[in-house]
Amino acid sequence: MKVAVIGAGAIGSLVAAYLADKGEDVALAAHPAQCAEISKSGLNIEGTRGRMSVKVAAKERLDDEAQLVVLATKTQDLEKALSENINYLKDSLILTVQNGIRAEEIIARRLGKDNLFSSIVMFGATNLAPGKVVHNFEGDWILGKADSTESETLKQISNITSQIFPSPIAGDIMAMKWLKLFLNANNCLPAILGKSMQETFKNLSICKISMQIWREGWGLVNRARINLSSLPNFPLERISNLLDLPEDKSAGIFSNIMTNLSKEPLYGSILQSIKRNRPSEIDYINGEFLRLAESVGQRASLNEKLVQMVHQVEKDKQFFSEEELLKETLSLRTTN
Repeated sequence: MKVAVIGAGAIGSLVAAYLADKGEDVALAAHPAQCAEISKSGLNIEGTRGRMSVKVAAKERLDDEAQLVVLATKTQDLEKALSENINYLKDSLILTVQNGIRAEEIIARRLGKDNLFSSIVMFGATNLAPGKVVHNFEGDWILGKADSTESETLKQISNITSQIFPSPIAGDIMAMKWLKLFLNANNCLPAILGKSMQETFKNLSICKISMQIWREGWGLVNRARINLSSLPNFPLERISNLLDLPEDKSAGIFSNIMTNLSKEPLYGSILQSIKRNRPSEIDYINGEFLRLAESVGQRASLNEKLVQMVHQVEKDKQFFSEEELLKETLSLRTTN
């Protein structure tokens, strides 16, 4: 199966490199500056599996059809990616890897739903520079279809993706994507501070904000009657159990989890975009709680403030201090 990957950020580059290393026929569509560097030096991966350098054909746009296309851009870049490559997407199997829950809706408007498949990335990577990526930690690459149907086509896709990551097929992947939204919602805090995950979440006061993000989101999904489903190695009960604990204790547990995710510094997807002077996906992560709040006639005041702060960092190129973050959010937090 010929594979095309659109987007040469952390996940796109990692997937393209690992598939090419397995002998798959891989094409990579990327921004011009990325293409130049990748064409010259290849894709260079380091981290949990050691170091490798892989040659991959990098182009600004697809110029040939592929049976499987992995759309690895951020959600806010999907429309542009679809427009630029539309002539080579109409007959391909399309696999999403975006955070949040809007990717399928955006793609379906242009290409329909029949050949559209969803996935959830549970492994972590950091984009250091064009063609240079750190693979921070391992995890599954979960596959599914938004309408919860299984098919032989899903199994064919799994045959490809499982060469590089375990690829279980989910019965209700959208319920899993809603739960993954909670995990990604904490990426806004390192982005606001300009720090790694490890640096950010060693501060227990910052971890308490994370618990408040979850608490606000938890109330909204319950009010909207949205189903959540456990992820491999992250059961749904982990969130509910943490929220039932006194906040000092839950913050300590959360800190231990986050500071031990990776030996190398781990930078969340939102901060990675900011460091590359590109708009982040904040409106499709924490912003999703704002849309949900509006739909049920409520406010998501804490997440609203955090979205505003990320946009301020994007605009001013100035990060907040920990003290400023705590002060800005203090009045928006509740106690349990």
